[in-house]
Amino acid sequence: MNTGLLILRLALGLLFVGHGIQKVSHRLGGHGIEGGAEEFRADGFRGGRLTAAAAGGGQIVAGLLFTAGALTPLAAIIAAGVMTVAVTVKWRNGLWVQSNGYEYPLVLLILPGVLTLTGPGRWSVDQAIGLLPWAPWWTAAAVGLGIASGLMTRALLGGSRY
Repeated sequence: MNTGLLILRLALGLLFVGHGIQKVSHRLGGHGIEGGAEEFRADGFRGGRLTAAAAGGGQIVAGLLFTAGALTPLAAIIAAGVMTVAVTVKWRNGLWVQSNGYEYPLVLLILPGVLTLTGPGRWSVDQAIGLLPWAPWWTAAAVGLGIASGLMTRALLGGSRY
């Protein structure tokens, strides 16, 4: 089980980091902070560069935390917030990714909750510093707060396009 959690954390964490890097730089096929800002403007968001920097920075921080297995509930809050926004952007296209739907962001919203529920495993910073096990309410609180923050962000910066 610990090996599976380590693999899941590394895959999820590194995907989040990579996606965040794309939002804020020209690395990994990204279009820099201006490209990230344009992507958000095209999706109906206000805030431009600040919105792109916050989303990209959040993805990088959450990804690094997942990769290390550190402060996993905090990582889940950040990831759930960013992915909730992504789900609302793609909602109008339906579920399936073939139609630019929200299938992939939904998976990236669910997995952080799963990691918070199971814990990051034996080979994690959380385990090493004695943060485990968490109370069961941590999962609901972390994911709930993340989703609420994503919906609030969408409502405040994204208008009514969802």
